[in-house]
Amino acid sequence: MNKGSSPPDGTAPETPKTPVGTPPKGGRFKAGLLSADAWVDTALWRLASGLRHAIESYSAWLRRFRVRGAGRVAAELASDGVTFGLLGLVLMLTLAQDAIDKTARADWRTTEDFSVAFLDRFGNEIGHRGILLNDTVPLEEIPDHLIKAALATEDRRFFHHFGIDVVGTFRAMMENVRARTVVQGGSSLTQQLAKNLFLTNERTLERKINEAFLALWLEMNLSKREILKLYLDRAYMGGGTFGVAAASEFYFAKNVRELSLSEAAMLAGLFKAPSKYAPHINLPAARARANEVLTNMVQAGFMTEGQVIGARRNPAVAVDRSRDRSPDHFLDYAFDRLKELAREYPALANDRILTVRTSLDPGLQRQAERAILDTLRQQGNRYRVGEGAVTVVVPETGAVRAMVGGKDYGTSQFNRAVDALRQPGSSFKPFVYITAFMNGYSPRSVVPDAPINIGGWSPRNYGRSYRGPVTLKLALTKSINTIPVRLSQALGRDKIVENAHAMGINSELKITRALPLGVAEVTVLDMTAAYGSFASGGLKVVPTPILEVKNSQGETVYELSRHRRAPERVFPAEKAAEMNDVLVNVVEAGTGRRARVPGVTAAGKTGTTQAYRDAWFVGYTGNYVAAVWFGNDDFSTTARMTGGSLPAMTWQAIMEYAHKGVELKPMPGVDRPPQPAEALVVGDEAGSGAGRPRLLREQSITVLEEIGARLDAIGKRADLPDGGPGGNRGSGQDGVESITQ
Repeated sequence: MNKGSSPPDGTAPETPKTPVGTPPKGGRFKAGLLSADAWVDTALWRLASGLRHAIESYSAWLRRFRVRGAGRVAAELASDGVTFGLLGLVLMLTLAQDAIDKTARADWRTTEDFSVAFLDRFGNEIGHRGILLNDTVPLEEIPDHLIKAALATEDRRFFHHFGIDVVGTFRAMMENVRARTVVQGGSSLTQQLAKNLFLTNERTLERKINEAFLALWLEMNLSKREILKLYLDRAYMGGGTFGVAAASEFYFAKNVRELSLSEAAMLAGLFKAPSKYAPHINLPAARARANEVLTNMVQAGFMTEGQVIGARRNPAVAVDRSRDRSPDHFLDYAFDRLKELAREYPALANDRILTVRTSLDPGLQRQAERAILDTLRQQGNRYRVGEGAVTVVVPETGAVRAMVGGKDYGTSQFNRAVDALRQPGSSFKPFVYITAFMNGYSPRSVVPDAPINIGGWSPRNYGRSYRGPVTLKLALTKSINTIPVRLSQALGRDKIVENAHAMGINSELKITRALPLGVAEVTVLDMTAAYGSFASGGLKVVPTPILEVKNSQGETVYELSRHRRAPERVFPAEKAAEMNDVLVNVVEAGTGRRARVPGVTAAGKTGTTQAYRDAWFVGYTGNYVAAVWFGNDDFSTTARMTGGSLPAMTWQAIMEYAHKGVELKPMPGVDRPPQPAEALVVGDEAGSGAGRPRLLREQSITVLEEIGARLDAIGKRADLPDGGPGGNRGSGQDGVESITQ
């Protein structure tokens, strides 16, 4: 016995006494966990046993239906078919979700495209844009032979299927397999209508699924007659026409109610490929297709061979559209503006079939087209220039009277008057000068014409010479380059940009050192509108081609005189008067002398860009403001063409015609009387008194240029202060920018 483990008295140690039945410390918690674990184990065992018993019972029950041999194969195939069918249905519903959403539109029966007939300012029709649509003819009044021709060609079983022609689709598939190419389409007429109303022409599986669902939806919501009427109204028929009524007017110039059998067959042949069988493009192909349609009608039992023999012997003759001439660039511009108005005035979008009376003056439009073409025809090769553009606008209302966007719309539909961004050259300088007039300068203010250097950049005048101190009136008249650069340094170029935008320039004007010399990009229409602020006495001119819009019921839904906002004043009237006086001097004694109009006070500014890529003349009278541009689409240089040559001459030819027989309105702030007409008549124009003004001959132009050069040389020695005819050639014959970086 270990002595160290006994108490000092040698007795055994006492052990603590615990009551009987009391669990040890922590025992209750452990007992609870053991009980919970036992309960979970028991529950899981019972659940597993129950499931096993249920499965065994279910298997025993299924064994009663066990089949063998061929029955088993059929059952397996049916089971797999149901499984894959359900999966396919879920997939198709997923793909068709977009189509289902399209049917939620409340206006799905109406077209989303405009059908617009355009009239000139006098109410005469000048053309169409958008879709050519006429859905006002009831189905009962459409000729029976036209309906039969359409059904025989597109869907013979139309009145017997539920939207998808299973029999016709299977037959088309067999024919295509036999021919090893697509010779028949499997889409029913309802499916084609679904595509026309809701979908695009893309050839994808998703579109075909959507088409099938939409066809079923149409059959559930419309009667067969309603579907047929919508199809005949909305099918594309070529030539921009939609529906048989519009196609009848376009191809045969007659009401659809009056169509003959041969004409109806030709129209029904367009459903398949309108661009291929359009009679105004390929009449032989259209007649061959019409003959196939007649055969289809006989095969379908709709007519006998004897009934169609007359139509075969006397095929339809379409209207000749090859000589149609319309102001297409103007119509494109007017159509785009109509879409903008529809977003601004929702009433325009409620009815998509509209008649628009435009501001176009047909006589002035023809003269503008003739002037551009004559100039290019006579002088294009000499100056190596290929394109021209012009716009003519009335200052008071902004009404666009004429627009030429290029020499040939058939060759290029690009509208150079509206969409082409070109550098304006010196024709931009009036924005600098009007800014100066608004900030303490006047036409009599004197600024030195001397070399200037801005960070290593030194603008130079056209003749590489300088005049010394000159007035702003003389500086703009002679298109001196250094003066606007000095003004921009004093004023701040941001003010110039702000004024140009306020006057009507919508394109971005980058603030650079060369900005005052027109090294920016603008459009012909914007320049016309901006100069209109001078002609209107300081009020902003907003160009518009639309005077009035009527819906399909003949109700006026827009009128310019009612809806036009009050014009905004961009600078004071007295400043406009000062600018007008200076720009009149440009035409009478400066770089724009070739733009003078006999008997009419005219103002304007020439513009010629570096390397002679662009040439401009922008000018105005009390009646009109117009801009003329010449250049090349590829930005290639011309043969030293300046704004004072072809553009000024073309502007003069247009304005002389425009002012014949009209009341001349005074130019704001210009008190001088118009120059006598006889003092301005040149060559064989003298004494004619009437007729279209001619452009000067090449020899006459050369002689006048020599005379002008000699007068400039005399003026250089005399140093005339008022910018008279003896001005310094070194100050810029046309303001051509000579820029060295």
